[in-house]
Amino acid sequence: MQIKRDGTWFYEGTPIGRKGLVKLFASILIREDDKYFLVTPVEKVGITVEDAPFIAIDFEAKGEGRDQVLTFQTNLEDVAVAGPDLPLRFVRDDDSGEPSPYVRVRRNLEALIDRKSFYRLVDLGVHHDGWFGVWSGGAFFGIIPSDELPRDVQ
Repeated sequence: MQIKRDGTWFYEGTPIGRKGLVKLFASILIREDDKYFLVTPVEKVGITVEDAPFIAIDFEAKGEGRDQVLTFQTNLEDVAVAGPDLPLRFVRDDDSGEPSPYVRVRRNLEALIDRKSFYRLVDLGVHHDGWFGVWSGGAFFGIIPSDELPRDVQ
């Protein structure tokens, strides 16, 4: 089995079209170090994940500043409230500098935040301790050092 970067699940090279079946597989998915497995009471089967097993397709923001709470929904209807227990993470590509944003969903599993949601996050961004980022659940998540922002954005 394989999960592509766009969140599509495949079995033997064929996309799994039934969302209910994908959700069932997702419910038994775990991550150990950088490896993914489907685990049942009787077996543990490896699965290839190109990037993250889920896609965060939308979020809701409530409150402002340190009191802001960001609640994400994934392509498989998981809900994750970003904060100290379910952090946001931003990884920049070494060549292009483009960020890949993630939110932890459960059991050390992350969702790649889709582009439209990432742009909305940037709109909520503030400067704090030398970083440009967002607050959620009382925690600050830095997206980029403030001094690396283009002058017209600062």
